[in-house]
Amino acid sequence: MNQQPDSHVATAPVDLFVIGGGINGAGIARDAAGRGLSVTLAEMNDLASATSSASTKLFHGGLRYLEYFEIGLVRHALTEREVLLKAMPHISWPMRFVLPYHRDMRFEGDTPTSKLLRLFMPWMRGRRPAWLIRLGLFLYDNLGGREILPATRSLSLRGTAEGAPLEDRFEKAFEYSDCWIEDSRLVVLNARDAELRGARIMTRTKVVSADRSADGWAVTVEHGADGQREVIRAKMLVNAGGPWVGDIIHNTARLNSSEGVRLVRGSHIVTKRLYDHDKCYFFQGTDGRIIFTIPYEQDFTLIGTTDADHPDPSVTPECTPEEQDYLIKFVNGYLKQDITRKDVVWTYSGVRPLYDDGASSATAATRDYTLKVDETGGAPILNVFGGKITTYRKLAEDALELIAPHFGGLSGHWTAGVALPGGDFPVDGVAQLIARLNADYGFLDESWAARLIRAYGTDAWALLGESKTLADMGEHFGATLTAREVAWLMNKEYALSAEDVVWRRSKLGLRMDEAQIARLDEWMQMRAAKQAASAAE
Repeated sequence: MNQQPDSHVATAPVDLFVIGGGINGAGIARDAAGRGLSVTLAEMNDLASATSSASTKLFHGGLRYLEYFEIGLVRHALTEREVLLKAMPHISWPMRFVLPYHRDMRFEGDTPTSKLLRLFMPWMRGRRPAWLIRLGLFLYDNLGGREILPATRSLSLRGTAEGAPLEDRFEKAFEYSDCWIEDSRLVVLNARDAELRGARIMTRTKVVSADRSADGWAVTVEHGADGQREVIRAKMLVNAGGPWVGDIIHNTARLNSSEGVRLVRGSHIVTKRLYDHDKCYFFQGTDGRIIFTIPYEQDFTLIGTTDADHPDPSVTPECTPEEQDYLIKFVNGYLKQDITRKDVVWTYSGVRPLYDDGASSATAATRDYTLKVDETGGAPILNVFGGKITTYRKLAEDALELIAPHFGGLSGHWTAGVALPGGDFPVDGVAQLIARLNADYGFLDESWAARLIRAYGTDAWALLGESKTLADMGEHFGATLTAREVAWLMNKEYALSAEDVVWRRSKLGLRMDEAQIARLDEWMQMRAAKQAASAAE
């Protein structure tokens, strides 16, 4: 008979216990800790190990959501783009998107806009007219108070770098702005900042149960490192479980709730670089859907995403062969040079937990977030449904508005314009930082220095410390990854395995072979064991 690990009860209750270490959980933990609340966050795996590391890597307003008349969602997202860009210029930067136009482009059949066009302009037969795209881009430029990002412009594809990779039938395009975001690093930096402001961040820690009483919650967690159980008392629970939000409601907290979540799988493929310039493409398919092709990690192209229902969160999402073929066929409808499955070097897939609003299709389901406080039968719980990575900070602010009445004297909004760790420099200051880092650490080449600045910003100096030579960086695992950097990731950024390092804290897995990754994992396990032995003495 298996014996359960002993449980340890924390003596003083915390104000908030957050379940889930994705972007919503980390963002709420950071905002709450910055307002003086005591916060504990538990994530059953690594931070950003599910949805928040599997996005299309964009801070964007969601141009296609205008066709669903989700004006409020788009406006909030557009406003947030520049707020976020200013706070994290190391992991976010502006990008230009080229939208090729052809008269045969069509709407998805069930959008509100397509239905109106069918009613008032039946002769269009579902085609998406150029004037409507221009109107949408005008709104996209002006809804969010754009200050930094360049405006939309029309673009000829004849004899231009943007037109060179495309089939000759595309003669004109529209070009507009959005922003890149390193999604996994965004989560880690929010968690790290929350911890710097007093929060307790626990990874590899599963919430076994949450028991409600009139004055609080008793949350039982099991630590993955040693199997020990701990009971943490909290005045309020935040369910930011992402794809598992429904499971937490019904099985962990055992609430009687009819609130539902719709799980939608989005898959991506990565190929070797498909074109020479640094702009993205916004491609519209004959089925009305859209995909992006995005320059990725200098030498690659990211292509995505799909929309498919994914009913069971316990099933690990994977980019299916059918989804790969769909994306390949989509791209081949635009590019002169066709690609095949042989060109795919990596795939990834994530599950978006959308609020179940009864939409007829996965594509039509709202990407906006819904926050619900339940205080029937005892202490309050805030359940978080849906959301986009672009609006995570606003979601956290709105969550704190609902949390605040349960805690007297909370301060107000504070996160807008406050830099994440390493982001305390101007939006246009990256090149200057790279040059400074090169000058201060002569053993770095320019691409290595650029990678460090793009990952760590001004913290790159703290990471490199007193290093004078390459030898001072310790063992070299490949692709410029050294023991000194890995030690930083373990000490400061919650990394425990090679997978954490090469697929979430970075994408160096695209450049490292299996033997190098295995050696990295071995080194990390040895280091963790030594630290554990030292702590036990």
